[in-house]
Amino acid sequence: MIVTPATPEDLPLLLAFREEAASWLSQLGSDQWRRPYPADRLLTTIEAGSVFMVRDGETTAATITLTPEAEEGLWSEEELSEPSMFVNKLTVSRRYAGQNLGGRLLDWAGDRAFRSSAKWVRLDAWTTNDALQRYYLRQGFEHVRTVLEGSAVNGGPRVSGWLAQRAAAPADHSFVDRAPAPTPIAR
Repeated sequence: MIVTPATPEDLPLLLAFREEAASWLSQLGSDQWRRPYPADRLLTTIEAGSVFMVRDGETTAATITLTPEAEEGLWSEEELSEPSMFVNKLTVSRRYAGQNLGGRLLDWAGDRAFRSSAKWVRLDAWTTNDALQRYYLRQGFEHVRTVLEGSAVNGGPRVSGWLAQRAAAPADHSFVDRAPAPTPIAR
């Protein structure tokens, strides 16, 4: 499998991935990702070079967003002073479920973060999705805290504020990495 940067042509596929994941999560009783993600915001992250695709031949198996930019209002100033990369929108096609593709992508993210001189790989997860939180803990992340107030979108309760981190480290993720070399983080 190969990791490549997403292109604007991938936008419909990425939106479909999110819909597939939302449907699956709904079947599990979760309200995560029920609202459609704004296509223009996703296109902006693609154009910024922070969205990556895992390709298995002609098929896209998974996607991850990895950025040095934290979502506003989640991390403290002290935490933000530490060089970090932030994982968002990790999604695995249901066709590839159960193959540890998500775990390997988190290892890839940790390796990429390490190569960019980051100390941490950080993420925020849905506050009501206990299964997802347990998944990240099994992947070596440590729960930092849960932020419930101050949604950047509408000032209401935050729905994705379960914060976790793990040290950035080299990893054997077994992907062929065709993404450009990461840029060193300056903080």
